[in-house]
Amino acid sequence: MPEFQYTAREASGQQVSGSITANTQQEALSALSSRRLFPLQVEMAAASVKQQSYAGKRVGARQLAILYSQLADLLKSGVPLLRALELLNRQATKPALRHVLEEIRTDVADGTRLYESFRKHPRVFNELVVSMVRAGEEGGFLEEVLKRVAAFTDHQEDLKGRVIGAMIYPIILSVFGSAVVIFLLVKFVPSFEPIFAQMRERGDLPWATTSLLAMSRFAQNYWFVLLGLGAAAIYGASRYMQTTEGRLVVDTWRLKTIGLGRIVRNLATARFCRVLGTLLRNGVPILQSLRIAKDATGNLVLSNAISNAADNISAGKSLAKPLEASRQFSEEIVAMIAVGEESNNLEEVLIDISENLERRTNRELDLAVRLLEPLMLMVMASVVLFVIVALLLPILLSSTSV
Repeated sequence: MPEFQYTAREASGQQVSGSITANTQQEALSALSSRRLFPLQVEMAAASVKQQSYAGKRVGARQLAILYSQLADLLKSGVPLLRALELLNRQATKPALRHVLEEIRTDVADGTRLYESFRKHPRVFNELVVSMVRAGEEGGFLEEVLKRVAAFTDHQEDLKGRVIGAMIYPIILSVFGSAVVIFLLVKFVPSFEPIFAQMRERGDLPWATTSLLAMSRFAQNYWFVLLGLGAAAIYGASRYMQTTEGRLVVDTWRLKTIGLGRIVRNLATARFCRVLGTLLRNGVPILQSLRIAKDATGNLVLSNAISNAADNISAGKSLAKPLEASRQFSEEIVAMIAVGEESNNLEEVLIDISENLERRTNRELDLAVRLLEPLMLMVMASVVLFVIVALLLPILLSSTSV
C-alpha cells in the first residue's frame, strides 16, 4: 500500500508533518480529516512512487520459474508461507519482482489466500498459474503444484526460445528484402523514367514497365499514406484481437492455415494434455482440472471445445466422446484418451501424449522453418527479377525494332 507524506495543521493551529498509508491520495486526505487535521500538502513518498512505476511492468518467465521452484522448496522444508515470501522478497534482484512479492506478502499477512493475491497481478501471473495454485491450496499439495508450474513455465520458455530462434533468420531476410524493394522503387526506378518518356508518349511502353513506374511514383508521393495505413491496420488489428470475437477469428484462422495449423493445434493440444495430466496426477477432480487446463491451450477454439466437453462429463459421459464430437482433436489422440479412461490410467496417458506431440511438432517446426527460408529467397528473387525485367524490356524492344 502506498505511503504519503503530509503537512497539516491541528485545531490549535500548530503545523505538523508525518506519513500515512493509504490506497489513494483521497483516502489519505479522508484519514487526516478523521484525525482532525487540516491537510496543507499531501504527496506520495518517493519510495512509493518508485514502487508504483514497477507495478505495471512484467516479470520474465525465467524469473517466475525460479520463484515457483524456490517457493516450493521452502514450503517443502517446513518454512511457513509468510516467512518464505519474506525470504524470497529479500533475495529478489529485479525491482518489479520485489514490488510484486512485497504486495503478495502484505496480502497473505492480512489473511488473503495465495491464489487470490496472485490474481491481483494479471500481468505477472496468468490465469493458468492462478488456477493451479488455487487447486494446490485447496487440495493440500501446494508444494507439488508450484514445482509443476515451475517445470511447465521453464518448458514453455524453452519452446518459445526454439521458435524465436528458428524465426530470426526468416525475419531478418524479410526485413532486408523489403528494404531492398523500397530502395529500388524510391531511388533506383525513378532515374529511368526520363528514358522511357518517348515510348510512353507513343504507347509502346510494356505493361510491366508502366506498372513499375506507377508503383514507384506512388511510393514517392504517397509514402506517408502507406505508413499511416500500415500503422492504422496494425493498431486496429491489435485492438480487434483483444476482443473475444477477434480472438476467436484469429485462433480459427491459425488452426486452418495450411502448414501452420497442424503445428499450432499440436502445440496447443500438448500443453492441454500436460497440464490436465499433471492436475489429475495430483488428485484434482477431473471437472476442475478441465476448467483449469483449457486455459493452457492458448487457443479460444480449443478452449471452448474443452469447456463443452467438461459440461458433457458433468452429465456422466466420458472425456473421449465429447472431444471426438468437437472435431478439434485427432482420432489418434481421442483413441489414446479413451484407452487411458478404460485402463484407469488417464493421467499417465495424457503426459505421454504431450511428450510425443512435442517431439513430433518440434521436428515439423524445424522442417517448416527450413522450407520457409528458400521460399522467402524465391519471393525476393522474383520481385528483383520483375524490377530488372521491367527496366530492360523497353530497351530490348527498342533495339529489336531498330
